[in-house]
Amino acid sequence: MTITAIIAFIFVFGVLVAVHEFGHFIVAKKTGVLVREFSIGMGPKLLSWYRNHTAYTIRILPVGGYVRMAGMDDDPDLEAGQRLLLKFDDQGQVIQMDTRVDENVGGLPFQVDQFDLTDALTLTGYQNDSQEVETLKVNHDATIVDTNGIETQIAPRDTWVQSAKIRSRILINFAGPFMNFVLAFVVFTSWAFMQPSIPSAEPVIGSVMAGSAAQQAGLQADDRVKSVNGHTVKYFSDFVQDVSSSRGRPVKIVVSRHNQEKAYIVTPVVSKTDQPNQQQIGVTSKNYTDIGSRLKYGISATGSSIVQVSDKLLHIFDGGFSLNKLGGPVMLARETSDASKAGFLNVLFLTALLSVNLGIINLLPIPPLDGGKLVLNFTEGIIRRPLPHVVENSIAIAGAVFVMGLMVAVTINDILR
Repeated sequence: MTITAIIAFIFVFGVLVAVHEFGHFIVAKKTGVLVREFSIGMGPKLLSWYRNHTAYTIRILPVGGYVRMAGMDDDPDLEAGQRLLLKFDDQGQVIQMDTRVDENVGGLPFQVDQFDLTDALTLTGYQNDSQEVETLKVNHDATIVDTNGIETQIAPRDTWVQSAKIRSRILINFAGPFMNFVLAFVVFTSWAFMQPSIPSAEPVIGSVMAGSAAQQAGLQADDRVKSVNGHTVKYFSDFVQDVSSSRGRPVKIVVSRHNQEKAYIVTPVVSKTDQPNQQQIGVTSKNYTDIGSRLKYGISATGSSIVQVSDKLLHIFDGGFSLNKLGGPVMLARETSDASKAGFLNVLFLTALLSVNLGIINLLPIPPLDGGKLVLNFTEGIIRRPLPHVVENSIAIAGAVFVMGLMVAVTINDILR
C-alpha cells in the first residue's frame, strides 16, 4: 500500500469507529450513565485528556475503539495498603485521590485500609502515618489520578449502565449503528453537493442511447421502470443490478408511461467500456442540479444502501455459505487503497457505503455486537427481570468466541485471495 492509501485507510476506519462509538457515548451521557473512557484506537495510549468526568484517549492501533461505561468492568479502583494524596471539597468530602505519592502534587497523605466507592462512598485508613483508623466520606463525583496522571471518576452504582432503565440501555445500544446511518446520509449528501449534477435514485430513464438495445426494444426517456423479470424495482440501482445479473439473456422490463404500463423484451449487451463484464441496455438515469435533489439523493442513497446490504445478509446462505461473501480489515484496506487511487470523492463515497455496512452488521443479533445486546435488552423487558448473570455471561462469551473466530477466518481468507 502507498502512503496515500494508508492515510486513506486510517481516515476511513477512524471516522467509522469514532462516529459509531460517539453514538453510544452521547446517549449514555444523556441518560445518566457514567462514561469512564472514550477511546479511538486500541493498544498503548498516544494521547489522553480528562473532561466532564470522562477520559478521552487516542491509542496507537487504528483498528477499533470503545466506550467504557461504568459497570462494564469489575476492576477495583484502589487496593488495600495503597498510599494516596487526598484533596477535599468545601464540605470536607474527598474529591480527588492521587496515586502519584512520589511526586510533588500536593494533598493529604493517606494509606488505604478499606474502601467502598460503589454504595457507601467511604474511604477507611490512616492519615499521615497515624495509627488511628479514620473513615472519610467520598464525594459522589470524586476522581482518582493514576501514576500516568490520567484522571478517572469513581463509579457509584447509580451511574452504572446496568442501573439505567431498560429503554435507556436499548437507546444506548442502538445509538452506535444509528450514527453510522446518519454518517452515511451526511457523506452521501456531501458527495452529492460536490458533483456537477446528481443521478436520480428513482427508477426513471433519463436518456436512451441511439442504436442501443433499449432503443431497439422501444424504451423511451422518462419511462418509470416498475419491474425486471417480475422483480419489483424501487431504485435505479436495482434496475442496473437486475439487468447486469441477466448475463446477456433477454429480460422483461415493465415500465409506466403516461400512467400506462408497457412491457418490453430487451437483450443486454456486454459493455465495451471500463467495465468489460457489465451488461448494458443503453440507458442512463435522470440527472438534477438543484439543492433539493442533492438532499434527496443523500436520503435515497442511504436508504437503498441499507436495503441492499440487508438483502445480501438475508441471502448470504443462498447457494451455500462461503467466506468469499464476507470481507474483513484486509479487504477494507484493499478497497480503500483502490478508492484512494481514484481520488478523494471515491474515498468519500466508499466511507458512506462502509458506514452502512458497519451499522447493519452491528445490528446482527449476535453478542457482543449491538444487535445481540439489544436482544438481551428486549428479553429482559419481556420477562421483566434481568437474565441470570451466569446466563448472560455465557451468551456473551459464546458470541465473542464466534465473532472472533469468524473474523480470523475472514481475514485469512482475504489474505489468501
